[in-house]
Amino acid sequence: MGLTARRLQPESLQYFLEEKMRIKVQNLTVDKVKCDLLVINLFEGVKDPGGATAVIDKRLKGVISALVKSGEITGKLCEVNIVHTQGKLPAKQVLVVGLGKAADFDLDRSRKVMAAAMVEAKRIKAKFVATIVHGAGAGGLSLPTAAQALTEGCLIGTYHYAGFATIKNDSFFATEELAIIEISKSKIRDILQGVHAGQIIAESVNNARDLINAPANKVTPSYLAQVAQKVPGVKVTVLSLAQAKKLGMEAYYSVSKGSKEPAKFIIMQYGQGKPEIALVGKGITFDSGGISIKPSRKMWEMKTDMSGAAAVLETMRAISRLKARKSVVGVLPCTENMPDGQAQKPGDVIGSLLGKTIEIISTDAEGRMVLADGIGYAKKVLKVKKIIDVATLTGACVSALGDAASGIMANDQELVDQLIAAGQRTGEKLWQLPLFEEYKEYSKSEIADTKNCTEQGKAGTAIGGLFLELFAEDTLWAHIDIAGTAFLDRGRGYLSAGATGVMVRTLTEYLRS
Repeated sequence: MGLTARRLQPESLQYFLEEKMRIKVQNLTVDKVKCDLLVINLFEGVKDPGGATAVIDKRLKGVISALVKSGEITGKLCEVNIVHTQGKLPAKQVLVVGLGKAADFDLDRSRKVMAAAMVEAKRIKAKFVATIVHGAGAGGLSLPTAAQALTEGCLIGTYHYAGFATIKNDSFFATEELAIIEISKSKIRDILQGVHAGQIIAESVNNARDLINAPANKVTPSYLAQVAQKVPGVKVTVLSLAQAKKLGMEAYYSVSKGSKEPAKFIIMQYGQGKPEIALVGKGITFDSGGISIKPSRKMWEMKTDMSGAAAVLETMRAISRLKARKSVVGVLPCTENMPDGQAQKPGDVIGSLLGKTIEIISTDAEGRMVLADGIGYAKKVLKVKKIIDVATLTGACVSALGDAASGIMANDQELVDQLIAAGQRTGEKLWQLPLFEEYKEYSKSEIADTKNCTEQGKAGTAIGGLFLELFAEDTLWAHIDIAGTAFLDRGRGYLSAGATGVMVRTLTEYLRS
């Protein structure tokens, strides 16, 4: 039976694949593996293929080396060339994928390479694919990390969201099995270790993408709470809006008042004892802007304003499955931002869990309001040592960094450096933005402790960060603005258009390191 696309079933809203791609590791020589497509590689500039590629070239009577010499195969990054074996090998076809220059090869290039190979496998409808591990040895990568990157590239790179279409797409095809081939029996354990981690992390990334891609009438705060409650190994508490208000979360309550959809404040706790680190994810399941309503053009994309909450939820799933040794809590303030007779208004003054007062300048600056109480809860109630918040917070971040990097701001440079390093290892770029003292003048209020945004339109991303810093106070804190990176208009590298699941990999890597 072939694979179907990932979709949400309208009735139960449960994720499903009729059959997941099977990934196995085999102790074989590459010329003995039976498959529809065998993936080998070549670095750019190499004229005489070595390793597994040389073994296959020899069995094919020098066809690959001849194509290299003629310039048809160059080894440029993600270049793919199909060679028909004509019965000389158990594999029906061989794919030579370019690794680019050896000096530039890294983990993210490994992901890109494997994704490119799997996209080509899909194009030629190869059900059974075999591959070597790319980049271990000559590429300078350790075997477990190379195997992990390969697995992530394969699964993230072949993601397809079908949504709620009832008409079957006959053109959809997905590979059923990937076999990773290794001749040395002593290396199998390292490869299995990497594949295990890669599968877990990639599945969490793709789960987050499903949540973000789905429409807001399906993925509501209540639905996010249901998904969170089913994460194994994690203790979940869900507060109603009334319970949150009783605790003093006036900022969160003020945003939620305009929606008839029940708000849910979700707490996910993993590990033994008191949590040391809190991940706080903005969970606005639909953002109309409220009374300060957004333009109708592309408002549909505001279903993605819960990307931070999705990233935190799926990070909690990943670290639980990977049995991370840290004690972590995820805080997801989830609600909608809608206009209504009960909704907050520009000019209102709102309280917060920490007692600070906020003058509302724009009801469309609601994300920082729910995060204020999310951060406040992590600080006051959970008493954590570190807080990392993730949010699609500001359009200004998109203007500054586009969709290539997320913005990061913090009150602790070591925490910033650690998160940036984790992002480098996972291929998720982070760029530090300043929190200059001068910016604080922009959001000073004459009638409250702060405004929720500035009217000048200057330094918008930093203003959002400085607002949140008020609530972190002396707790170590970092803010990651994923407004530009959470959703792509066009595919890039191994990420297709739509939701990216950004920060699941970075946060998981940070918490495992």
